[in-house]
Amino acid sequence: MRADDRPTIAAPDDDPHLWLEDVEGERATGFVEQQNQRTLQAFGGVRFAADRDILAAIYDRPDNIPYVTRRGELLYNLWKDTNHPRGLWRRTTMEEFRKPHPEWETLLDVDRLAADENEDWLLNGIQTLPGKHPRAILALSRGGSDAVTLREFDTDAKAFVPDGFVLPEAKSNVEWFDANTLMLSSPYGEGMATASGYARTVRLWRRGTDVDRAPVIFEATTGSMRVYCNVDDSGPTRRAWFVDQMDFFNFAILLGNESGPTSKLELPTNVWMLAHRDWFAVKPRENWAVAGRTHAADTLLCISLSAYLAGDRNFTIVFEPGPRRALQGFFWAAGKLVLSILDELRPAFEVCTPSANGWTRETLPGIPTIGVVDVWRLDRDESENNGDLLANIQDPLSPPSLMLIESVGSPALLKQAPKTFSADGLVVTQHEAISVDGERIPYVQTGPATETGDAPVHMSAYGGFGLSVKPYYNSALGKLWLERGGTTVQANIRGGGEFGTRWHDAGRYAGKRLAHDDFAAVAADLVRRGVTRPDRIAAEGGSNGGILISNMLVRYPERFGALFCTIPLIDMRRYTKLLAGASWIAEYGDPDKPEEWAWLQTYSAYHTAIPGQKYPPILIATTRRDDRVHPGHARKMTAKLQAMGYDAWLYEPAAGGHGYGKDNKERAAFTVLGYSFLKNGIGWDDRGAEV
Repeated sequence: MRADDRPTIAAPDDDPHLWLEDVEGERATGFVEQQNQRTLQAFGGVRFAADRDILAAIYDRPDNIPYVTRRGELLYNLWKDTNHPRGLWRRTTMEEFRKPHPEWETLLDVDRLAADENEDWLLNGIQTLPGKHPRAILALSRGGSDAVTLREFDTDAKAFVPDGFVLPEAKSNVEWFDANTLMLSSPYGEGMATASGYARTVRLWRRGTDVDRAPVIFEATTGSMRVYCNVDDSGPTRRAWFVDQMDFFNFAILLGNESGPTSKLELPTNVWMLAHRDWFAVKPRENWAVAGRTHAADTLLCISLSAYLAGDRNFTIVFEPGPRRALQGFFWAAGKLVLSILDELRPAFEVCTPSANGWTRETLPGIPTIGVVDVWRLDRDESENNGDLLANIQDPLSPPSLMLIESVGSPALLKQAPKTFSADGLVVTQHEAISVDGERIPYVQTGPATETGDAPVHMSAYGGFGLSVKPYYNSALGKLWLERGGTTVQANIRGGGEFGTRWHDAGRYAGKRLAHDDFAAVAADLVRRGVTRPDRIAAEGGSNGGILISNMLVRYPERFGALFCTIPLIDMRRYTKLLAGASWIAEYGDPDKPEEWAWLQTYSAYHTAIPGQKYPPILIATTRRDDRVHPGHARKMTAKLQAMGYDAWLYEPAAGGHGYGKDNKERAAFTVLGYSFLKNGIGWDDRGAEV
C-alpha cells in the first residue's frame, strides 16, 4: 500500500472485539492463554530457551555496574541478579564503592518480602527523609504496575515501621515535608483522581492521621492530567512547589509551604522551570515575549527568584537553540546549572554559574563528543549536593563507563561495565534518509564494515513526547543480533526531541503520520544504499513506538519482512478511555472531537487494517499488569488481523507492567521471543553462530 492511500475507515464504534478490553475477564484471559500457547509453540523451543538463558545471564552478571544514588553520606542501590530476581535494596560508602568488590549492607530483600507476604512485589520507588535518611517511603508494585502500595520503612532497624505511613494501591507519589508530615499526591480516595487516573489533589498527611482526614491543600480539575508537589530545602526556608500538570506539556506552577500555595508564578503554561536557592531557570516551548524581548522556543532563561517575585522580568539568556542544536535537559548542582545539549546529535555539557555580578560559563571537561553521555547529580536531594556528578559514557560497541565528576572537575572512572558481545569487525556509522517532505532523518547503523546487500537488519525508533533516542550499548541486540552477523539501525524520527520542540511538534498530532513516513524513509534508504533488501528488514517499537510499528504494517508493508510491536497503543479511537490514555491527548489529539479524529483515524491501525493486503508477519506483545497502556490494544489488533487471515501473533505474560518483565529472566524471555519471531520472519537462520 502506498503512503498516500486512504482506505475506508471502519465505523469508530463498530468494534466486535471490545470484550478483549476486560483485562481479567474469563473469556479474554482464555483467548490470551490460547494465543500464548500458540506463540510459544511456534517460536519457543530449545533455541529460544538457550538464547533466553544467555541473555538472562548477561543481565544477571555480578560485574554489571551497580548504579547508585547518594543519600546523606551513603550510596544506595537496588540490585537484581539470579539469586535476587526482585532485588536487594542495599547501601555502602563511597570508599567501599570504589573497590572492585564492595561490601554492601542489605536493607530489604524484596524476594524474601514477596515470599513472606505471598505478593508479587517489586520495589518501584523510594523516598527517603533528608538529613540522615532514617526513614523511607517505599513504593511496592504488584508485578511491575504503575499503581503502588506505599509503606514506611526504618533504614536503621531495616524493617517496616509499625503503625507508620501506609497507603493502599494507587498511582501515588509522596514528598517528606518533615519527619512526621508527607505531601501526598494520590488518586486514592473518593474524588481524588483525574480523568487520566492520576492525583487530582495534594494532601497534607500527618503521622497518626487517617489519610481520608488529611486536608487537601492543593487541587486541580478532573480535566487536568495530574498534580504533584516538590519539597525544596535549597532556599533559606523550606518551601513547596505545587504543579498542576494540565497535560503532558503545560503546567501551572505555584510556590508555597505546608499550608498550600501562597503565590502563582506568572509564566506561560508551556514553560518548564527548576528553582534552586534564589535562582530559577525556565525553558518555554514556544516563543515568549517578556520585558520587551521575544525569546525563541527552547531558549533557557534564568533570573533571581526573589527579584522575579518582586516584579523583575529581565532574564539572562544561558542557552539559545539552533536548527539542529537543542537542550536535552538541565539541573542544578550546588549552585551551578548543568546543561545537557545535543548538537547535530553530538553530546555537550555546559556548566553555568550565577552570581550578583552575572553568569559564568564553562564546558564540562573530559566528556567525549561522540557516543552517548548522560550526566546527573550523585545526590538524591539538591540541598545535600556538593556539586558531585555522575556520568555514564557508552556507544553501540563500547559498554558503559560510570564516571565520578567531583565539584565539576575532570571525570574519574568509578566502574566499567563488562563487554557482553564480540564487536570484532563491527563499525558504527551515521547516515541520513530523506523523508516524504524533504526533511533529513538521521539514523545510526551498527554492523559489519562490508555491505552484502542482504543484511538481516533490526530497525527501531520511538518518535514521540519529545524523547530523544540515543545509540546506547544494547547487550541483547549485541549478543543475539550483531555478534551473529546482523545489522542494527536506530532512527531519529520526528516526534522525538533530538532537535528540540520543532522536531517534536512536527511529529505530534496530525504530524504523527509524518513521523511514520520518516521511519519508512529510513527503511527505503537502507535498500537504496545497498545494505539490505525489504524482506530482510525486521522492525521493533514499543508503547508510542507500537503505533509506529502497527502503521508500518498497514501503510508500508512492502518495506519490511517482519514486525515486533510491544506494549503498544493501536486503537486511537478508544485510547483516551483506557487506563492512562486521556493523559496523552496533548500528543495525539482527542478522538471525541471530529476535527481531531479526522487525523487520528489516519494512523489508527486498528481501523485502517483491511483484508486482502500483503502484510508482513507481526508479533504483538504486551503484559497483563500494564496499567499504563491497556493490553486491550494488543489483544484486539491481534484478533482483528487473525480474523482477516493475516499472520499475526500475540504474547502476553501475566506480569511486567509497562515493560518487558518483572525480573531479568522475564525480560530476557520477552526479548528473545521477539527476536526469534523476527529472525523467522525475515528468513535469517543464525544457527551457525556460536551459542
